[in-house]
Amino acid sequence: MTRNRPLTQRERDLIQLYSNCQLGMTPQRFYAKWPVTQEILAAICDRSISTVQCWFSRGRSYRRPQPADLRHLALMDFVLEHFEEIPTELINLLCFPNQEP
Repeated sequence: MTRNRPLTQRERDLIQLYSNCQLGMTPQRFYAKWPVTQEILAAICDRSISTVQCWFSRGRSYRRPQPADLRHLALMDFVLEHFEEIPTELINLLCFPNQEP
């Protein structure tokens, strides 16, 4: 990627939109909506199973998910909801950016 040009107004607007996006879903909401295990939640958020277990525990062992975890779950929820509408080429660009088409 080259850095020879300044950002366009459209690109700055998209960055601003993304920066202010309040995208987030709690593990409890995701777990209630989708038939997943805590192991799957751990994989989605790239966390250990013990960390995910702490999200569901009460009392002293409770641990709050980080904003990045909430965003991962919201994005996964969006992909699950809209998978059929997302072009394969876009999924490939997002998930396999270094592979040739």
